[in-house]
Amino acid sequence: MSEEKKSLNFLEQIIEEDLANGLPKEKLRFRFPPEPNGYLHIGHAASICLNFGLGLKYNAPVNLRFDDTNPAKEEQEYVDSIKYDVQWLGFKWDKELYSSNYFQQLYDWAVALIKEGKAYVDNQTSEEMAKQKGTPTEVGTNSPNRDRSVEENLDLFLRMKNGEFEEGSHVLRAKIDMKHVNMHMRDPIMYRILKRKHHRTGNDWCIYPMYDWTHGESDYLEQISHSICTLEFKSHRDLYDWYVDQVYDAAKLRPKQREFARRNLSYTVMSKRKLLQLVEEKIVTGWDDPRMPTISGLRRRGYTPESIKIFSETAGISKRDNVTDVALLEHCIKDDLNKTAPRVMAVLDPVKVIITNYPEEKEEFLDASYNDYEDGFGSRAVPFSREIYIEKEDFREEANKKFFRLKLGSEVRLKNAYIIKAESCLKDENGEVTEIYCTYDEDSLSGSGTEASKRKVKGTLHWVSAKHAVKAEVRVYDRLFTDEAPDGHKDKDFKEFLNPESLTVIDAFVEPSLKTAKVLDRFQFQRLGYFCVDKDTTSTKLVFNRTVPLRDSWTKMDN
Repeated sequence: MSEEKKSLNFLEQIIEEDLANGLPKEKLRFRFPPEPNGYLHIGHAASICLNFGLGLKYNAPVNLRFDDTNPAKEEQEYVDSIKYDVQWLGFKWDKELYSSNYFQQLYDWAVALIKEGKAYVDNQTSEEMAKQKGTPTEVGTNSPNRDRSVEENLDLFLRMKNGEFEEGSHVLRAKIDMKHVNMHMRDPIMYRILKRKHHRTGNDWCIYPMYDWTHGESDYLEQISHSICTLEFKSHRDLYDWYVDQVYDAAKLRPKQREFARRNLSYTVMSKRKLLQLVEEKIVTGWDDPRMPTISGLRRRGYTPESIKIFSETAGISKRDNVTDVALLEHCIKDDLNKTAPRVMAVLDPVKVIITNYPEEKEEFLDASYNDYEDGFGSRAVPFSREIYIEKEDFREEANKKFFRLKLGSEVRLKNAYIIKAESCLKDENGEVTEIYCTYDEDSLSGSGTEASKRKVKGTLHWVSAKHAVKAEVRVYDRLFTDEAPDGHKDKDFKEFLNPESLTVIDAFVEPSLKTAKVLDRFQFQRLGYFCVDKDTTSTKLVFNRTVPLRDSWTKMDN
């Protein structure tokens, strides 16, 4: 077997086999079929990357088809957000389509099935129908309405369409086999009454097709060659095939459904219903809250399209349900931003340092590269003055030999600047250090070429000039849940595992070059992590979101 064959995932192997068995390559067509009832999340990103990736691999068109058959839950807002997410990830669809495009055709086919004795109207309660359906080990029993005449069924179905009946009072069911081993084949519902305004068709319809009836027929109408679904639809495949068989013309391509495991991520929930609950109960600020696993939330947090695509590729396509460690996603964004994000300086928990032998009125602008390890990033001028801010945790009065930061009597280098030595400190009434007094070596400026500048000291600190520092709001985000599987406990609500420290808002100081930063610009705050400019930023207020820290504190805690 060639290396290329070895690298194929099982879905690509299926496609290759179909091509080898005579399917013309120009007949390949794929689709991404989201339901517009919420924002897309990282699990949907896997499906987007898979379907559009197949399109790119085989130079085949990919449709974006919205499964808009439930007006009770669907909105134009969701349609718009889905289109934006797909485009942001870097993919282009061939046709923008909607299941609602096919409402008339689906209705006409349903009428044809009634005429062929393959569908009937049932006016039992949902409880009665559920009881008759049986169990996986017990066959079902026929509805007393199953043998209604064709004429009566046609009349009732037309009256359903015309709005004569109340919601829940009548349904149209396919007449298949109530004893079938697959429960989805036991006379499934094809249409239900929903007197709701549809975001595209308005009040034209008050009956709406079920997903199973819509899915395969839409694929057939669009001549989709491979209808790729998540694993929960595997048991629906018999029904998919049965429905397609009822309308199939041998002169046309017959679509086939195949399934892969959905993407599950640790320390989060992936159910749209539960994500909507978080939004509606204001546990998060919205669908694009940076703690949410939605694509819009990840984008706002600072994730890049490339990192999400690499994550999807690395996590792979599986036949079995599994949970992907969120640490892999965090690794992918760290790896991408390490190559692309400019390095700047910010102090999140400041303490003032006064350099006593530096002239009081003096200030200078030091040339600082945006990346010391890669070319092409350029540099900026960073102001330096007598008073600077450093992180509180970077100073101790006394420390052992393994503490390579600032302590009394020892030296550190200030990034891009001078070597300083701590001489004394000032404390408040609570014993907290409020000011640190240092001296500097005037000849030790980084890059100046002097002997003093080449002198080795073990610690290097980031800093900002107090006189020039820009105030910024920094939102330090952490995982939304403390449990690896928050919705995996049958006896507990997933919200019991919410992380009370998932968001910390702090006032910080950043270097003045960041005043011109634009929304979604991404940076590495040196020694702290990766940060992104939030949409709440204004001309007078900078707001940054922490994308991911440089060090993984969760792994340390787990160990």
